[in-house]
Amino acid sequence: MLKKALAGIGAGALLLGAAACGSGDDSSGDDSGSGDGLVVGFAQVGAESAWRTANSDSVQASAEADDRIADLQFVDAQQDQEKQIEAVRNFITQRVDVIVLAPVVETGWTDILGEAEQAGIPVILADRGIEQADEDLYVTRLGSDFVEEGRKAGQWTVETFADDDSTRILELEGTVGSAPANDRKTGFYEILDSEGLSYDLVDSQSGDFTAEGGKSVMETFISTHGLDDIDLLYAHNDEMGLGAIQAIEEAGKVPGEDIQIIIVDGSKAGFEAAVDGKVNYIVECNPVFGDQLMDLVVDVAGGEEFDKFIAVEEGVYGEADFEAELPNRQF
Repeated sequence: MLKKALAGIGAGALLLGAAACGSGDDSSGDDSGSGDGLVVGFAQVGAESAWRTANSDSVQASAEADDRIADLQFVDAQQDQEKQIEAVRNFITQRVDVIVLAPVVETGWTDILGEAEQAGIPVILADRGIEQADEDLYVTRLGSDFVEEGRKAGQWTVETFADDDSTRILELEGTVGSAPANDRKTGFYEILDSEGLSYDLVDSQSGDFTAEGGKSVMETFISTHGLDDIDLLYAHNDEMGLGAIQAIEEAGKVPGEDIQIIIVDGSKAGFEAAVDGKVNYIVECNPVFGDQLMDLVVDVAGGEEFDKFIAVEEGVYGEADFEAELPNRQF
């Protein structure tokens, strides 16, 4: 059996030292598809958040512990689609058994996934999806229902502000063009509109799923619109919400009171902020699905067919749940 290693592939910019546990020298050329166990290529988005780091850790640990997996070729693309495309092309050259892709954005995958198809290498999407036109180029997507996450946030908003004349909302969107940003927005306003909530979207900008981006955009919101008449901040992930909280506090306002806050992910840091009263509602997005992914990899390599989407289990948490749930957070 090939010695199990979590190795980055490619050269230079493709490699992020903290993300890869090996040189990749054991898995080159014709040797990649040989030996006992499967060789898997995983092109990860990056390490932009606690969620993403937990997801990478889960996949790497599960691959390391699974005797059916001989080698996991891991690439941190640093939120750069071109690096992911290069990684997938290297996986194809190395003739891995299965490619796992967590796409940075939804579009631009037709050519490279077509190359994987021509090479006879099945592709699994992990976490994020791609445009529907390319769905024949991958086997299935394992991850969260981002539209449903948006709906959950929308339902709480409708219930919380049902008696208001008009709810004034600020929105921190995720990376432009990414599936979670697109879908969390779609699901949220689908519910607000279908339930007839009177609201005003005061502003909506991307914070790129980072705490720094969330803080910077929130500072812009505050300087442009103030906070006195704002009812709700809807942040597409914890990191941006936590950055926004810092900006709100620096502006002399009380997050969770002067402005109510919804975040999506459910990290330990997010729950700590919620216990402190700074967050009002958390929609969970579960990153710890490494074991489920490894089972799926083995089945796909064996030729099994699946629906185009396989969901992971997730919950929602309000004020009454925060303190009890905090010790259960895994990231």
